[in-house]
Amino acid sequence: MTDRHDLPAGFRWGVSTAAYQIEGAVDEDGRGRSVWDAFCERPGAVRNGESGRVACDHYRRWPQDVELMRELGVDGYRFSIAWPRVRPTGRGPVNTAGLDFYDRLVDGLLDAGITPLPTLFHWDLPQALEDAGGWLRRETAFRFAEYASTVADRLGDRVPAWITLNEPFVHMVYGYALGIHAPGRALMLDALPAAHHQLLAHGLAAADLRGRGLDVLIANNLTPVRPASDAPGDRAAAEAYDALHNRLFTDPLLLGRYPDLSAYGVGPDLRGAVRDGDLDLIAGPGLNGLGVNYYNPTRIAAPTGPGLPFAEAPVEGVPRTHFGWPVVPEGLRELLLTLRERYGDALPPVTVTENGCSTDDSLDDAFRTDYLAGHLDALARATADGIDVRGYYTWSLLDNFEWGEGFGERFGLVHVDFATQQRTPKSSFAWYRDLIAAHRAKSAAR
Repeated sequence: MTDRHDLPAGFRWGVSTAAYQIEGAVDEDGRGRSVWDAFCERPGAVRNGESGRVACDHYRRWPQDVELMRELGVDGYRFSIAWPRVRPTGRGPVNTAGLDFYDRLVDGLLDAGITPLPTLFHWDLPQALEDAGGWLRRETAFRFAEYASTVADRLGDRVPAWITLNEPFVHMVYGYALGIHAPGRALMLDALPAAHHQLLAHGLAAADLRGRGLDVLIANNLTPVRPASDAPGDRAAAEAYDALHNRLFTDPLLLGRYPDLSAYGVGPDLRGAVRDGDLDLIAGPGLNGLGVNYYNPTRIAAPTGPGLPFAEAPVEGVPRTHFGWPVVPEGLRELLLTLRERYGDALPPVTVTENGCSTDDSLDDAFRTDYLAGHLDALARATADGIDVRGYYTWSLLDNFEWGEGFGERFGLVHVDFATQQRTPKSSFAWYRDLIAAHRAKSAAR
């Protein structure tokens, strides 16, 4: 039976993090204020009133964290660059000290034999841009393109591949539609322009990066959508949810058009956001790879009242993470097969840019090891089915600030004592290290 030991030769192993979740140093060396700085100051917005003000203190302790990655044996490190650390107000003067930090980090990674894979936007919009309208405003896409160009000017000689955006679906829904993430707006369907403007930002930045000979990816949270039953209402609701969660952020990139959103009473212009030529910018010059962040499938039923055209239903009969998320490893293979069926030759090579789980505070995290093993087995079966999967980046290297949950959910291979900043590898760290070494040895023997 195909399992994780049968992943193809040349498969890239990695770990992922994000700037606001680990860096800290929010007021230092010229960094500007982000939407998460402001959101964390709202009473009740984040559990226990916590914030990423210090987080894992990675801004100072990055050499220690690179050494952990060297010990782990990973090929790649996916991290994010904080826009407000580079352009404090989102536009205008560049903060050289911020670029210097990422310059040192990139050199440190390369010295350790680790390929950097930066994400340009992982939800930490400069607050000054949010004050001017944020992602609801078209102008933000052009400011993002300027910022991306600035970073590429500094790092593009050593960084071969870039991720433009992380999880634009989650940022739109949690940040602009529901208000449970920064910037904390609760606009429901009026948040849809934030989808288009993020994708436009991707298209503008991708054109610049590809023009430099650099590879471009985008990472989105994708989920296999399952109807709660075969009843027509449940199936229609599942199709409507799939259009919002998956197709809204993938069809424009790979097919050059938005999906049918008529179930939401929304036309193809996304409430006036789409202009002539925008979809050409979003779809071209194309992607070198699609980043897939997978955590769980979604079960959908027909709505029971007015409002959205779907209702979420529980996924039953499976284990759950500390966060309460259902554990369904086969959903990863199901998702990848659906992408191939849906997009055919338009589907670029896939990299799993996030996959992982929260557990309790124990250093013996056998639950995480089982979780990773199951998902990597499913991934190996997907590659045996002919899906071109180039790599796997687990979430996350370190326990970190988990957005609205504060420090209560721990996703790391490495335990962090947030009072002392002591790092201690968990049992899953050793398991992942040994798996990488075994795969590398098997590949060399082929």
